[in-house]
Amino acid sequence: MNIATWTPGVVLLAVLGMASAHADEGRPGKGLSEIPDPELNLMRGRYTVGGNTVAWFGVTMISQWQTAGGQSAQSALKLGMDFTQGSTPRITFAPSVSVTAADAPLPVTPGRSIDASGLQNVAGLSQTIQVAGDGNQASNATQLTVRDGVAPPPGTDTAHVASLQRDGVSAIAQLDGNSAKVQLQIEGAGAVQQWIRNGSVGQSIALSSDGQAVSNRLQIDLVRQSLVNNVPLSQNVAQAMTLVRGVGMGPGQ
Repeated sequence: MNIATWTPGVVLLAVLGMASAHADEGRPGKGLSEIPDPELNLMRGRYTVGGNTVAWFGVTMISQWQTAGGQSAQSALKLGMDFTQGSTPRITFAPSVSVTAADAPLPVTPGRSIDASGLQNVAGLSQTIQVAGDGNQASNATQLTVRDGVAPPPGTDTAHVASLQRDGVSAIAQLDGNSAKVQLQIEGAGAVQQWIRNGSVGQSIALSSDGQAVSNRLQIDLVRQSLVNNVPLSQNVAQAMTLVRGVGMGPGQ
């Protein structure tokens, strides 16, 4: 699935890491009665009853690293999906990377290793921290904000990748068809990354050194735009309410 064709519902399911929950079929809900098959056969379609629509969906990822020797690195991106012009969103992407000079040589940590390759197979939302060292600080933070309003002003399309290598440190922020990611990697010290791809959103920290301070921050913003005097929507809702009969409230409600 190309990221440009994701719907907000699919993206939110991936971000929140929601798995399918199987209800206990043997336990009927309070106040609900079984609908006979002949009546079920008359029901058609799928409807959403609500007075709002997604106007804009945005993702911000920032990964930061401060080494024991005073060197700092950052990789960040902003991904926006504007749905105000139709069902196919307009995609904007802004990557940025920075690496400062080191005041001391990079650490040498022989005999330490961390393997995070299994994260590539994880679906939904994942956050991991792996540390093989002392005096490290590491954090993963994710925030989802849903609000009503108007979409932010359209952003400016930029390159789909930004990368930088300096003094053994590499930083990358990239949008590549089906995925977007930021990553920081230091030789002999580990790697820090965040990603959003088909069915998976994740944050990963793997350190094999001492005295490192790293952080991942993921911000997800969903803006809903009100629909005023929308006649087709009203007609669809009225039709849905007519067809979904038989799911009435019992006396106990």
